[in-house]
Amino acid sequence: MALRIAMVVGEASGDLLAAHLIRAVRQMHPEASFFGIGGPRMQAEGFDAWWPSELLSVMGYVDVIKRLPQLFRLRRGLLRRVKQASPDVFVGVDAPDFNLSVEKRLRNAGIRTVHYVSPSIWAWRGKRVRKIGRAADHVMCLFPFEPAIYAQHGIDASYVGHPLADIFPDQVNRREVREKLLVDLDARVVAVLPGSRVGEVGRLAESMVGAIKLLLERHPGIQFLVPLITRETRTIFEQALISAGVPLSSVRLLFGHSHEAMSAADVVLVASGTASLEAALLKLPMVIAYKIGAFSYRLLRRLAYLPWVGLPNILAREFLVPELIQDDATPEKLADAVSAWLNDDEACKRVVARFQLLHEELRQGNAEKAAAVVLAQARS
Repeated sequence: MALRIAMVVGEASGDLLAAHLIRAVRQMHPEASFFGIGGPRMQAEGFDAWWPSELLSVMGYVDVIKRLPQLFRLRRGLLRRVKQASPDVFVGVDAPDFNLSVEKRLRNAGIRTVHYVSPSIWAWRGKRVRKIGRAADHVMCLFPFEPAIYAQHGIDASYVGHPLADIFPDQVNRREVREKLLVDLDARVVAVLPGSRVGEVGRLAESMVGAIKLLLERHPGIQFLVPLITRETRTIFEQALISAGVPLSSVRLLFGHSHEAMSAADVVLVASGTASLEAALLKLPMVIAYKIGAFSYRLLRRLAYLPWVGLPNILAREFLVPELIQDDATPEKLADAVSAWLNDDEACKRVVARFQLLHEELRQGNAEKAAAVVLAQARS
């Protein structure tokens, strides 16, 4: 019988992970079928999306609470259909608050479960490791220090590397990218990435635009590239530029093309998240900004274990790059931190060298390793 794999993905980053996994599995089992909740990259690989992954894309406790009735209905419908389909294995990709509850119920129903991307138990909510152990037969980890944590609790886990480390080259031809984007080859360029979600961009846009205004005053001729992935987020950022009196001619707003924007840049101002890891893999000095709702932030501060929020700093176990969080993410502080990189070539060279080592550690042939784990669980 053809291999049948159920999957649930809730974020754009998970969509990318899952798409690579689907492709790798299909190379070994061309007849395999995939279904559940997924995004456009997965669908491009032949995934049958019963529901779109956007339905699970929520940010912060307040947003979750508002949408609980809808999420509960979605979970009930998903469990019913997955049990009826009786897949060989279920793979929950990220979205732990939703997926772990689904995995536990499916595991109790006799379906093998894999959780792909370890929740950040090393950063906060460490007690979740017991919940993970009850839900997942196996955990696939993107970072090298994670499997040892699960081993301490008797939970099977594998380090499969990070897919972005396989995709990103060791070096980028900045001149070539700038020519493609029609960017001045000799200009100082800053890429500004305020996030992918409407709420995220809404919280950061004013501060980031304020920083842009200050940097335009301090560094004549500086250019800004701002990739935004939806019309809604573009509108929010554009309105912030107009409100601050920043000429739209001074800032290039792009639909997508975040990798190109960063590759063309000297420094990146980025919202905390996967984009900060992408900037590190592109070997770029960066400033990380982060803002969430006041209630969510107070709760996270009490529960956090680590002094860092940005993935590059977490992986390095030190403040390689500045993090400006919540009330510290002011236009002045953001502009000062970006200027510090622009004015210090030696500091830039040091951080680039550290990012090269990080890249080598994360490059493991992720998709093939993840596919091997999923196939082993499907045969168990």
